[in-house]
Amino acid sequence: MAQPTFLSSLRSRFRSTQPQLPHLQPRRGYHVELGAREKALLEEDAALKRFKSYKNSVKKVSKIGNVLTLVVVAACSYEIVALATSTQ
Repeated sequence: MAQPTFLSSLRSRFRSTQPQLPHLQPRRGYHVELGAREKALLEEDAALKRFKSYKNSVKKVSKIGNVLTLVVVAACSYEIVALATSTQ
């Protein structure tokens, strides 16, 4: 049985291509040793040490900010409720 040429070429094209599954491909390339410039850039710089953010102090400031926000929201809610009950 004779097949049209375009069907046979289409079938062979589908058979020859393998599906590219992204989860099976390596996400990172092969390891390459760092050069002298990259190593120098990754070293700790004494001049920049004073600008380093400290996690503990940042956490403390964040917690203080959260507490202050809650206090302000609670006070506003209390004032709204107090104002609503006094006008009735």
